[in-house]
Amino acid sequence: MNYFKLFFTVFTALFLTNCKPLSSKKEKKSIPNIVIIYADDMGYGDVNCQNPTSKIKTPNLDNLAKDGMRFTDAHSASGVCSPSRYSLLTGRYHWRGHLKTGIVGSWGDPAIEDKRLTIGSMLQQKGYNTACIGKWHLGMVWPYKEGLGQKSVDKKGWKSSNSGKANSFDWTQPIEKGPTTVGFDYYFGDGTINFPPYAWIENDKVTEIPTEILDLKGKKTAEGGWECRKGPAVKNWDIPNVPIELTEKSVAWIESQKGTKKPFFLYFPLPSPHAPIVPAKQFQGKSGAGGYGDYMMQTDWMVGQVLDALKNNGMDENTIVIFTSDNGPEKYAYDRVKNFEHRSMGDWRGLKRDLWEGGHRVPFIIKYPGVVPSNTVSKELICQTDIFSTIADIVNFETPKNNAEDSFSLIKAIKNPDLKRPIRNSVVHHSIRGEFALRKGNWVLIEKNSGGVTKVPLWYQKQTKSSKENTPLVLYNLKNDPKEEHNVYNSNPEIVNEMKDILKRIKEKS
Repeated sequence: MNYFKLFFTVFTALFLTNCKPLSSKKEKKSIPNIVIIYADDMGYGDVNCQNPTSKIKTPNLDNLAKDGMRFTDAHSASGVCSPSRYSLLTGRYHWRGHLKTGIVGSWGDPAIEDKRLTIGSMLQQKGYNTACIGKWHLGMVWPYKEGLGQKSVDKKGWKSSNSGKANSFDWTQPIEKGPTTVGFDYYFGDGTINFPPYAWIENDKVTEIPTEILDLKGKKTAEGGWECRKGPAVKNWDIPNVPIELTEKSVAWIESQKGTKKPFFLYFPLPSPHAPIVPAKQFQGKSGAGGYGDYMMQTDWMVGQVLDALKNNGMDENTIVIFTSDNGPEKYAYDRVKNFEHRSMGDWRGLKRDLWEGGHRVPFIIKYPGVVPSNTVSKELICQTDIFSTIADIVNFETPKNNAEDSFSLIKAIKNPDLKRPIRNSVVHHSIRGEFALRKGNWVLIEKNSGGVTKVPLWYQKQTKSSKENTPLVLYNLKNDPKEEHNVYNSNPEIVNEMKDILKRIKEKS
């Protein structure tokens, strides 16, 4: 027997057996970082890649869409900001809590209930570093001086002395029940750009004590009024610099995560392109849609800065980026149609506050390298509440009962743009006045003939072909009538009754 040959054969077999797993086994992908960028009052048609007639260039958002998936039938839970933010972070329709109408005011109570699970607190439990940098607008408990409470001060929540200084607060004390109590290890922002106090808040304290009262009533910006409520401010508060500072802070926070062993979650709620329209000098006059268009270009630049930070720090291939907006565009969008032929709402009817599509059909892009196919478009019906369960699936988190009740995971949809079975059968829409609408398939049923809340200029009304809506409810078929011009309530009683029953069952879950 040739022992040498036998030894060589056995040795080779053992060597190849031991080496095979190393050469064939795929390297385990690390837990992904997650970034959610949430625009404010950005319309469906403000993103260039989904509006062929857009007068605004958005190269960073367009490139994000090329690198990921763009949803064309995505909706915020509300036509206004605070409710949509609640719903996104909790995976729960806001009207199940105390946000039944309107928004959280300058000094309003926290909208997120104690012990309510959020995306942030979920990811904390999974070992993530978490940060919120930007517009909060979900309420905090402000440090009133001893003996003073919100009701005993006045409706505005502050009181000025004869010297014109804010004296209702003890700013040396912490601000309670803010972002750091509902899932975020770190917070930096000004609360809300057009609400007092006009000061930077880091974690639970102001970085500088407000000593002035800011009042911009009657003053104008590049487009429209300042729309800033009167109230306490630090000296020389620079409102136009707020978006720039928040962007720089977000970039710095991303850079601070380099080399850490933990994955991270950044929630970056932008203050733009919400009013006041205050584009920085380098963007002024650069768009084809006036001051708002310039501010939109700046907003796109802000997104680009975050994307560049991820890439420059070697994080982009293992970071999920989700971009969307809290509701449709503000009332000035009608002026942009008239003056610049730019349709912020796209071809949809309605604007911010409305139950019509333009009030809540918003841009929605997700990039997840290696999972989401690049440069794809999904027509799947989704809601921002679905972000919660999607992330829960990605990080293998088991959501406790009575949390994220209105959230459906998008995993199947983001892996397959041609998904045959829908992720969800319906979506509930909600207006600033507390009225409801239900979307199911191609049908949308609107309660109380209440589609429009934002006033429509007479000249714009004349351009539409809308039928009279003198029925108890209004029914549209978006496939045949995407502009919601023809009410078909009377001719579809079975559809109406079915949708009324569905909406009733959903509302009764609260």
